[in-house]
Amino acid sequence: MNINAAIPGLTSRHISVGRRQIFLNEMGQGHPLLMLHGGGAGASGMSNYSRNIEALARQFRVLVVDMPGYGQSTKGLDRSDSFGDLAQSMLGLLDVLQIKSAHVVGNSLGGACALRMALEAPSRVSALVLMGPGGINTTRSLPTKGLNQLLDYYNGEGPTLAKITRFIREYLVYDGSLVTDAMIAERYRSSIDPEVVAAPPLRRPPGLKAALRMDFTRDARLDQCQIPTLVLWGADDKVNRPSGGETLRQRMPNCDLYLFSKTGHWVQWERASEFNAVTAGFLACHTPT
Repeated sequence: MNINAAIPGLTSRHISVGRRQIFLNEMGQGHPLLMLHGGGAGASGMSNYSRNIEALARQFRVLVVDMPGYGQSTKGLDRSDSFGDLAQSMLGLLDVLQIKSAHVVGNSLGGACALRMALEAPSRVSALVLMGPGGINTTRSLPTKGLNQLLDYYNGEGPTLAKITRFIREYLVYDGSLVTDAMIAERYRSSIDPEVVAAPPLRRPPGLKAALRMDFTRDARLDQCQIPTLVLWGADDKVNRPSGGETLRQRMPNCDLYLFSKTGHWVQWERASEFNAVTAGFLACHTPT
């Protein structure tokens, strides 16, 4: 099924950002809201946010991208600083669109990108909503089983339907029976794009320096980040530990934390109605006048 066709009023186009082509879906009017997807195999903006776009577009100009390395955007990332590369690309997209500041919503890898944008260019981010973001305490404890599954997807025998099915149903969500075979098949097709297989966008960092750069808890700027932030985390997240939410609440001066019971790594999909309500309400309170 073409997800785009199921959302009346959604428009799609490619935007040139430096050397890259970024695929952008857009809907609604108002203050810009940039939505950044996670880094799982076969991920894309629409597969991450299909249950959220219409609700949020009632109040905001919703911008849903395929981040570099994913979907219909240009493949390849700087592995020595992947979060920084993503953040600069998304800030470049705002430049091309002539957007001075935007709310930024990010899930997992997208949350890491959103947080890096906030640290690098705080004047460009009016508010943050982070769902199970990556890069929290990552060098202070061993990776979870879910994160290992994600990072090892292209290793060994390479990508298979069985591997992606197991990751999505056992590790991505709390109740795997809710994920359709069609959705998994679509993610699998995207994950075996030859360009992606040649340069997987999410892999283990190549050395200690890169690993330390990817742990926000080692970045002194985190304590100085004044941007209004809402952290949403599934209490049963098996990819990024929910304890990361309390770390952010303690470190960031204006950070609220909301834990969802019986919910995994994909809050915006598993608890869509509640996610839409709490996100819209929070962002409305912090939209510039």
